[in-house]
Amino acid sequence: DSADPVEAIKFRMDQQGLTPRDLEPMIGRLNRVYEVLARRRPLTMPMVWRLHKQLGIPAESLIRPAEPS
Repeated sequence: DSADPVEAIKFRMDQQGLTPRDLEPMIGRLNRVYEVLARRRPLTMPMVWRLHKQLGIPAESLIRPAEPS
């Protein structure tokens, strides 16, 4: 069973030593990055595609519904 999208992103951030600012090209402005990481904003398909292509996160993990925080 794969992780929810936020956990998949956080795992990859930890693996690669990334900060939320590093996700801006894939998700948008920093406030939007924080909203996604806090599960207050869902990922859009363009975000999913960019995260998949640029960070190598499996698309299957990114399109699953996020678990409530």
